[in-house]
Amino acid sequence: MDALVPVQSAGQRLPLRLLSPSLHRCIGSVSIRRSVSGFAMDTRISSRSPSQFTIRSQQSDLKESLGGVASSSDVRIKEWEVDMYQNELAISQGIRIRRKPPSKAPLGYSGPFELRLLNGQVADSPSNILEEITWYKDHEVSRMKELNPLEALKKAVENAPPTRDFVGALRSAHQRTGFPGLIAEVKKASPSRGILKENFDPVEIAQAYERGGAACLSVLTDQKYFKGGFENLEAIRSAGVKCPLLCKEFVVDPWQIYYARAKGADAVLLIAAILTDLEITYLLKLSKKLGLAALVEVHDEREMGRVLGIEGIELVGINNRSLETFKVDISNTKKLLEGEHGRQIREKDMIVVGESGLFTPDDIAYVQAAGVKAVLVGESIVKQNDPEKGIAGLFGRNISQT
Repeated sequence: MDALVPVQSAGQRLPLRLLSPSLHRCIGSVSIRRSVSGFAMDTRISSRSPSQFTIRSQQSDLKESLGGVASSSDVRIKEWEVDMYQNELAISQGIRIRRKPPSKAPLGYSGPFELRLLNGQVADSPSNILEEITWYKDHEVSRMKELNPLEALKKAVENAPPTRDFVGALRSAHQRTGFPGLIAEVKKASPSRGILKENFDPVEIAQAYERGGAACLSVLTDQKYFKGGFENLEAIRSAGVKCPLLCKEFVVDPWQIYYARAKGADAVLLIAAILTDLEITYLLKLSKKLGLAALVEVHDEREMGRVLGIEGIELVGINNRSLETFKVDISNTKKLLEGEHGRQIREKDMIVVGESGLFTPDDIAYVQAAGVKAVLVGESIVKQNDPEKGIAGLFGRNISQT
């Protein structure tokens, strides 16, 4: 039967006794399909294929999923507990970014979080820019879901053109040029650098990147912080650009994976700093189901260790920029690829993507020597009057196929 599966860490269940008494009773009498991470999993697993399970985004509200048994107070308490478990699960995995702002317990709550709250640990302001973006995304996705229901997205995905081979394009470019395959980023602005290109034409830039030898493109879809948009992704795909497209977004919900696929993406970004191991696993399986590649991004050794313990990852991005402080250090790539981590990556035949701080041929040579087979570059080429020539300057020679 279907059941709520609260998870403390991969493979370990959080005791149901920790839920509030009223909701504990509900669990015993109704089918609840919501995990602590905000993801739903159908736990009816076939004995013939124990590794297969269906992942779907939470489409109906909690009251509907409780079959009307729970009161509105129960729903509020449950939603609050889910958010609290979300943050505590993240903390248990060393994740510093809180997925949602902590809040005081709703009226009628009695449970394990009371003592923590009494200790004055509720803070309603984000501690850094990544946390701010993550909190905003949660609200943004909620609004977008109302305008784009999941069932409608599923139909759009069925009618969408087939995805292109993102991973294959990177491998092919690396073999053809002897350089890391280039993921060129279509980006107008960033929180750290402001506006990068005033006269921003995403299609024109994408076409120039393709002529310059880019293997794949990364398209910023966040509007508030990066001045991007899904309309840019759609326009580039519709213009006939052949490079596979990465949807560069802050993914916090499975719904976003469906949305990216419907809008023309061939790959999605998953940021380990804001996702638990269980969430990454869910999203990887969902992405694969929809034909999308997934670039899993890390910044430090702790995140790299977590990601290497998750099955099914083909692409690992090492961001040399801390998304918490914006400090950039390209030696971060070398540090994360040394020792046991590097050995595991080679053993699994993963493609490592070097990200941020890459401006010169020496920078490319440095990260390539460290072990990367692809690079994601935006600022240093999008700011050029001629992005095509900017790519040649970045690599020290023309890498196009012409």
